[in-house]
Amino acid sequence: MSPSDRPVADVLSRATGQRRVEVDELLALHTEISGERPVVWAGRIIGFGEYEYHYDSGHSGRAPLLGFAPGPREHTIYLVDNFADRWPDLLVQLGAHRASKACLYLTRLVGADRGALRALLEHSLAQTQPYETDGS
Repeated sequence: MSPSDRPVADVLSRATGQRRVEVDELLALHTEISGERPVVWAGRIIGFGEYEYHYDSGHSGRAPLLGFAPGPREHTIYLVDNFADRWPDLLVQLGAHRASKACLYLTRLVGADRGALRALLEHSLAQTQPYETDGS
């Protein structure tokens, strides 16, 4: 996965109505927590910062430190692997959601506990290492 020059506004427009307002809130929250500007990754993910990962299998790549993908039916928030096992109490506090290995799915932000969401983002960010472009 890599960043692109696609305008962020193009991706944000995938959400409409009230979900579009929620996307603006997610954009502001991710920007505030990461301190990074938004960049489109893989054509549909709004990413903030980047890090390099390496697996024991030899697979490696780059990914955003934090990111989310707006959609017409739900918001996908990208977090560190196994976040649900690491912070189950925050997911209970968050409210209605679905989770996979590294994705948090929220149909709507209405009813989602913003403090729990912020904590999940902050914890996930703390678990990643920024990508060093100077080779160090």
